[in-house]
Amino acid sequence: MVELFEQDIRTNDRQSSKGNQLKWKNHGIWHKADYAGYEGLAEFVISHLIGKSTLSPDEYVCYELEEIKYKSTMYHGAQSKDFLRDGWQIVTLERLFQIYFGKSLYQSVYKIENHEKRLIFLVNQVERITGLSEFGKYMNKLLTIDAVFLNEDRHTHNIAVLMNKDGRFAYCPIFDHGAGLLSDTTMDYPMGEDVYVLMDTVRAKTICDDLDEQLDISEQLFHSNIKFYFTRKDVDQIIMQAEYYSEDIKARVKNILFAQMRKYQYLWE
Repeated sequence: MVELFEQDIRTNDRQSSKGNQLKWKNHGIWHKADYAGYEGLAEFVISHLIGKSTLSPDEYVCYELEEIKYKSTMYHGAQSKDFLRDGWQIVTLERLFQIYFGKSLYQSVYKIENHEKRLIFLVNQVERITGLSEFGKYMNKLLTIDAVFLNEDRHTHNIAVLMNKDGRFAYCPIFDHGAGLLSDTTMDYPMGEDVYVLMDTVRAKTICDDLDEQLDISEQLFHSNIKFYFTRKDVDQIIMQAEYYSEDIKARVKNILFAQMRKYQYLWE
């Protein structure tokens, strides 16, 4: 258990579309409290399963489970190490576009009717501003992870690059999976309802509202750039560590993951 205080609170400029999750930074560690359900469990499970993929360790953020005491309240949540080096900062794509063009990237993308052209526009603009030459491959990895783990909250405030004090850019480790695995039990995905029906209601927010369509478009344009190799046993072992969460929640997360593993078999080595 970690106790956190008001001076540790950090304003979240990458606010979720569903609200602003309690977030703190203390001694180089970021802490996030569950807000609408079991976001901490989603962060933990997804990041540890991504660790069993072809991504290198510096390409993603790893989250660990924790209990947080803030004032008189106890929260479940997750923590991660601050990956920023001295002189570097995170710049969301929305902020990047606002700085360079004075307009909203999200609005500019959605003014384009064709979904494939939306992704091409997004990738081209980011590469034009940053000089990063393979942002399409990065987007494919991101959209693959979001489709497999049902992350519904990947909008332009939630995709980022890194920038140093000299104005040089680099790829940002893939982070923030708290909206995955039907974690929002307060509003959209209540416990006790048919999990497979709920899975069909998940909507994307990147270039359209269909996670599979986004993935298909990114593969057609930039090929498939990530493979997974975790097994059902790996899922069991990782979820077994989540002692803070109820058996009903853990069973639901397992069912979701096993269904997604069957659906996306081609992504497994």
